[in-house]
Amino acid sequence: MTPPIIRPARTDEYDEIARVWMNSWVSTGLEDASQFLLAKLRARIPLEVEKGWSLFVADDGRTLAAMLALHLPNIYLDQLFVAPEYQGRNLGRRLLAFTRSQLPDEVYLRCVRENEKAWHWYEREGFVFEREQIEPMTGYMMKYYRWKKGDVR
Repeated sequence: MTPPIIRPARTDEYDEIARVWMNSWVSTGLEDASQFLLAKLRARIPLEVEKGWSLFVADDGRTLAAMLALHLPNIYLDQLFVAPEYQGRNLGRRLLAFTRSQLPDEVYLRCVRENEKAWHWYEREGFVFEREQIEPMTGYMMKYYRWKKGDVR
């Protein structure tokens, strides 16, 4: 089986991207799947693209396996979500390597504090914790991280 191809997303894929995003988010146990959540994510994608997202997908030829949203001018990894059926196959690591190819010197991100699996993974991948702050729109406590080329942990 060939690994999924990382490529720019197409606008006609936004519905499928929203479903990947929702299913991955739901797999964290922090929220339940719902039509409301799916609609909220569907509506958010084009708005975020308008505000500067570079949106990518991991395409295995049959379905979308993951989504990646970068805000290149802000050197920010905004979203990295792998569909549950593709988790545990190093796809997240490949997406992070792709991120570093797009942002080779420095990357910022934030992660929900309760999503321990994610922030532990980012720490193992060389990201350094900087601070915590409540996200007013969601009410989640966010952990902020930075990776800088050449930094040694």
